[in-house]
Amino acid sequence: MLDVAIVGASGYTGLELVKILVNHPKFNLTYIANSSGDTTIDALHPCLEKVISMDVEKADAVAISKIAKLCFLALPHKTSMSFAKELLALNVKVVDLSADYRLELDTYEEHYCAHEDKENLPSSVYGLPEYYENEIKNANLVANPGCYPTATLLGLLPFVEYIKENDNIFVDAKSGVSGAGKKLSDLTSFVTVNDNIFAYNPFKHRHMPEIQEKIKLVKNKEFNINFVPHLIPVTRGMLVSVYCTLSEDIDAKALLNEYYKECEFIRMRQTPVSIKNTAGTNFCDIFVEQNGTALFINTSIDNLLRGASSQAVVNANIMCGFEANSGINKISYVP
Repeated sequence: MLDVAIVGASGYTGLELVKILVNHPKFNLTYIANSSGDTTIDALHPCLEKVISMDVEKADAVAISKIAKLCFLALPHKTSMSFAKELLALNVKVVDLSADYRLELDTYEEHYCAHEDKENLPSSVYGLPEYYENEIKNANLVANPGCYPTATLLGLLPFVEYIKENDNIFVDAKSGVSGAGKKLSDLTSFVTVNDNIFAYNPFKHRHMPEIQEKIKLVKNKEFNINFVPHLIPVTRGMLVSVYCTLSEDIDAKALLNEYYKECEFIRMRQTPVSIKNTAGTNFCDIFVEQNGTALFINTSIDNLLRGASSQAVVNANIMCGFEANSGINKISYVP
């Protein structure tokens, strides 16, 4: 058993981490914290009553270093890096669920803020296991991908070699409201979301440069990613539709099946995907259809799990030398 900590237990991703780790066969949850402390995890999240009762501490890196070897940071963007810097200096491995270590320095500072940990940023590993497993095995700091980039990249990357460089790729993405976090806003209020669907930040969302950068790093190709996210009136789930043009007529279904045949958490579907079939799991379901060189890629993930917490635990499993699937649920919440 390896002792682990969670910082940022108040939010949805923090709750999902607790739910996974409480029954994990290899990780022992020894420390839970948020910004204030003075409560217990079952008081903070009443759904955990009679499941786990632990004090929620005020986050302290030195205290963590004394009782944990790895820490999950479920903190907001721009605030995670200062805490990660402290933990790494104390020899605690970190899986960061924020955006603070996902991007190269120039890209991050253009879209977020000045980076406070330029020393550790170059050694961070992007936590998309299907593409970075070997690097994750030797990492002390893993940057968990964003939910939209996870769903988009897993569907798109197998095909980028067959798309003309600098072409326009259109990504239509739809997310449940939990992707916006717990903080109340006009955008996520019940009256706004209920019986409604709408786009937000078209071509300006901060996940767009993350998708572009990772395609370049993984496949050494550049494209014009036109990314439009939408909010849909469900709690959890993510559906992504990618539209692009192939440079040659290939058998897209056969290529996809061959590409991911050894990947435990990728499922190739014969019909368009559904968010219900991945809810509660770490699976990414992928469907493709083509009309000559016109290609449609359709993916589904649970935004809180494959898009955040379960993917973070998979990354931690790999970092610590455990089986990648240790403690990871494969049964969806359907119906």
